[in-house]
Amino acid sequence: MAAERGRFDRGRGEQARERRREQIRERREQARTQAREHGLAADAAERSGERSAKSSSTGSSALTRSRVRLDQPRAPRRSLLPEYDPEAFGRLSERVARFLGTGRFIVWMTLVIIVWVLWNIFAPDELRFDPYPFIFLTLMLSLQASYAAPLILLAQNRQDDRDRVTHEQDRKQNERSIADTEYLTREIAALRMGLGEVATRDWIRSEFQDLIKEMDERRLFPAERDEGDR
Repeated sequence: MAAERGRFDRGRGEQARERRREQIRERREQARTQAREHGLAADAAERSGERSAKSSSTGSSALTRSRVRLDQPRAPRRSLLPEYDPEAFGRLSERVARFLGTGRFIVWMTLVIIVWVLWNIFAPDELRFDPYPFIFLTLMLSLQASYAAPLILLAQNRQDDRDRVTHEQDRKQNERSIADTEYLTREIAALRMGLGEVATRDWIRSEFQDLIKEMDERRLFPAERDEGDR
């Protein structure tokens, strides 16, 4: 029996070894096939790269020159228009619009016009630079109006943008305050519900009074209590 068992175990060991050898052979064959496939793909890629390099050899230098680096900032473009700071120009327009909307500007403009008209009427002919009908004065006033209107509109647009931002912030603040008030309202309602179940001082006092009455009644009428219990 022992010899048969030894032979049986040896047979099992040989079968397991053969299976392992077959598995190793299959793995080696799969690795070889994969290596062959990768090698063919690499050869095909190299061939296609060589073909593309040969076909684009003439324009490769131009492509490398025109390629844009993404890790570097783009060079500023040259323009024929003058460059300016829009923020500084906007602040200047607001200052001008504020000055145009004051009474000081109206007083100074009125004084200048009166002096201009009186000088060109009563001054000697050689010193008059804008005789009647005051064409140069009309030109200056029209230029002032033509420049004042866009500056006022620009200042209004900047103010509208600021108002929009403030309105948005106010709206968000109102939403947060509404959410906080709703949360506090729910918490207060929960506290009220919880306090409704808590024993208060009056309730405890009434319970003690009832207990004292029962104890007094039991002391006064103990026999009746015993008979009733029986």
